[in-house]
Amino acid sequence: MKGAKEDKSRELAAFLRARRGEVSPRQAGLAVREQSRKVAGLRREEVAGRAGISVDYYTRLEQGRLPTPSGSVLDALAHALLLDDDQRDYLRRLADLAPAARRRRTRPQVVPEPVRAVLADLGTTPAMVLGRFTDILAWNPLAAELLCDFDAVPEARRNFLWLTFLDPRMRERLPDWHLSAGECVAYLRMDAGRHPSDPRLDELVEQLSTADSEFQHWWATHRVSGRSFGSKRILHPTAGEIRLDWQVFPIAQERDQSLVVMPASDEDSRQRLRALNTP
Repeated sequence: MKGAKEDKSRELAAFLRARRGEVSPRQAGLAVREQSRKVAGLRREEVAGRAGISVDYYTRLEQGRLPTPSGSVLDALAHALLLDDDQRDYLRRLADLAPAARRRRTRPQVVPEPVRAVLADLGTTPAMVLGRFTDILAWNPLAAELLCDFDAVPEARRNFLWLTFLDPRMRERLPDWHLSAGECVAYLRMDAGRHPSDPRLDELVEQLSTADSEFQHWWATHRVSGRSFGSKRILHPTAGEIRLDWQVFPIAQERDQSLVVMPASDEDSRQRLRALNTP
């Protein structure tokens, strides 16, 4: 169990450093001359003062040399670093020492049959099931037509992040690629807080970091996101531009799985989807 604890301590330390570097003295309400500062963001003593803890204690937290902080300290740090709700949730996940029963070997991801039935019934709306680390577990024909022929992708690479960064066809279909890719990385980082020592995560991050410098940069920022809705543009080679409003619905039977539904945003996009869905 020591390895899992050390992984979380290192990630907690890196997360605190990254967030501290993004908060300006002005945002924190500190009356200082930012032009004269040599480092971006807040200084350690400023974070410690805002959180009501000693500079030495905070320094050791950033160095990964302390055990899990208490809930009250985490709340104080979240306030000091102006964390949003997703970042607060991620911070608490990193500091939570899971019971031994939850550290058992990760079991295979199996999509419940009722969820597959829902996918089949969503004939006019693109939809898919994402598992841990954005693995693509199931999809309906319209999602495959709109995004990618998932059946033709080897199972080991059937991952939304992998396809977004390393499949040129996916890049071509995402006119707002940088926005989509950045959010995907933030979502993966959030998911990593739930499974910090999963070999699948290590493998995926290593592959993407080696193959794409942009992923490496975004991963190093330690940004997190748990957004469950948004909008997306798809540039289909025959149907043209299609605007979608995506929604993520957690699957009750499988806590690591979500149903992603992508209805059209406007009537023009709705007609283009109908055209794609016509045999």
